[in-house]
Amino acid sequence: MSKMRTVLLAGASLLVSAGAAIAQSAATLPQISDNYFVTGQEALLAHLAQQPNVNRAKNIILFVGDGFSVSTLTAARIYDGQTRGVDGESNALTIDLLPYSAFSRTYSHDGQVSDSAPTATAMVSGIKTNNGVIGVDYTVTQGDCAAQQGHSVTTIFELAETAGLSTGVISTARITHATPAATYAHTANRDWEADYQVPADAVGCTDIAAQLVDWPAGNGFEVILGGGRDRFFPNTLADTEDTTAMGRRTDGRNLVEEWLGDSNSSAYVWNAAQLEALDLANTTRLFGLFERDHMEYELDRARDAAGEPSLAEMTTAAIEVLEQNGNGFILMVEGGRIDHAHHAGNAARALADTVAFDQAIRAAMASVDLNETLIVVTADHGHTLTINGYPGRGNPILGLAADSTGLLLGADEKPYTTLSYANGPGAIPGERPDLTNVDTTSIDYLQPALVPIGSETHSGEDVGIFAQGPYAHLFSGVVEQNYIYHVMAFASQIPARAAAASLALAQ
Repeated sequence: MSKMRTVLLAGASLLVSAGAAIAQSAATLPQISDNYFVTGQEALLAHLAQQPNVNRAKNIILFVGDGFSVSTLTAARIYDGQTRGVDGESNALTIDLLPYSAFSRTYSHDGQVSDSAPTATAMVSGIKTNNGVIGVDYTVTQGDCAAQQGHSVTTIFELAETAGLSTGVISTARITHATPAATYAHTANRDWEADYQVPADAVGCTDIAAQLVDWPAGNGFEVILGGGRDRFFPNTLADTEDTTAMGRRTDGRNLVEEWLGDSNSSAYVWNAAQLEALDLANTTRLFGLFERDHMEYELDRARDAAGEPSLAEMTTAAIEVLEQNGNGFILMVEGGRIDHAHHAGNAARALADTVAFDQAIRAAMASVDLNETLIVVTADHGHTLTINGYPGRGNPILGLAADSTGLLLGADEKPYTTLSYANGPGAIPGERPDLTNVDTTSIDYLQPALVPIGSETHSGEDVGIFAQGPYAHLFSGVVEQNYIYHVMAFASQIPARAAAASLALAQ
């Protein structure tokens, strides 16, 4: 009998014994038939049956929900259930079903509360750095072009290209925005997305869009999907969708045309119909820019052919292209507009985009072999969203807090919402408004906030990491955010494979 079979049989025997022990220990308890008690036992048995996967990760998919705080997860779970007509509180998102989890400390080198640039850099490069910079170490401060020289760090995406893997990046934000940019860019200022945004005296510093197309790693990205079209086209060229608008580049470069080259298997698309019509099995390189700026919020996204694909649709298309490489792939998928809705103090759109993010995770898991694909789901930082008061079970998550007796009132005898923000545009100076006849479930409603501020801020609390696949069990406890890189690197052995490939090339 093989050693592996012996281990499996022993594990099965232990599980049967554990099940019997659990049943015996509960046999005389009055709550033994209680539904909550039974589901608790079932959850324990499921965890006991769980075995760590120690295969080498052929593929890695890093899902980043921008601004995806724990309170956002809870509220989105309830929102999703209530939207589908089921119990929201006990509802389970795909994220909830991932077997391993940890907490990530999101502070940056110079910030108690971070922005997306250093946090994304931490996840893909393994180091902490300063707010406002991407792909450089903490000796570089925002806007200091001279300091940037010689202080770039190498990302796991660059290593993957060297090792012969395929690479992809997807975002519902501009593809040059901080989180997706961290996979490929090295810049002293996250705002230098196009050439017109780089100061004239920043000699030697290249804009982020140009860095994407000129990326020297391997043969470059195989898949790029997101928003931010105007950063890639010259200001002499009309936009393909909004012909009254022009590109914004002042250097005359058409970066999409440059990226496509003369390859017959490379494709560029800018709407859902074009993406759907592609023969992805015969497409080796795919570039999609679906909006001049950020892509639409999920609640505003047109579902017709001329509209934008969903995050799930982009994810499955990307996987179909990337999996053509027998060496494997690494893909980042960002739900970028969760963050933007929170900044606007608009919980409805934030929660809907979180559900769309979860659907992309589900679609990816259905498209890959989870025995050889490491799935990591996390956030770069949180937001100030809170779930509060004492609303009854099943109360609309976007509604006024209420229980079986009716609306719950503050000391001022006015109702309040279950969701609110610590700061943001929903704050109204002066006396608190009476919300009795206000439709707080409207998608345009801005949740109340304490501190009036034009754009709600990030928060500094830990965020979740949820994982499945090879070495996912290494995510446990409270870890530094840059630890995510080190798990992905170890699970895939990408750095070692890149080093071996470089050595072979040198010889």
